[in-house]
Amino acid sequence: MLKSCKYCMRIHDSKYDCGKKPQRKKQGNDKDKFRWTSTWQKKRDEIKERDLYLCQACIRNLKGTLNRYTYFNLSVHHAISLEDDFEKRLDNDNLITLCELHHEMAERGDISLDIILNIIREKEEKQ
Repeated sequence: MLKSCKYCMRIHDSKYDCGKKPQRKKQGNDKDKFRWTSTWQKKRDEIKERDLYLCQACIRNLKGTLNRYTYFNLSVHHAISLEDDFEKRLDNDNLITLCELHHEMAERGDISLDIILNIIREKEEKQ
């Protein structure tokens, strides 16, 4: 049966794929699903508690620090990203509490991985 295609504006068989129809996006990957698990939420809270609910970069007065003791807009950052090593997703020695600004800087690489790992190592030794 011939139909008018709303994607290419031509008339062709209804079962014909003209190539203009947008493809459906995948439902999500393991990384996206992981962030909603209760396991991650418990681990995230554990790391924030370990870090005394303070941005660990601000305490050390790293580049971009506005307040020495930042305790709002906090998130837990994976030093080694989930894409690089999904197995380290819940390892304490891969997680750190950062404010929004420093988290973005760490994601971009403005704060080096070595600095992040040294801070984490220091926190873990105190435990």
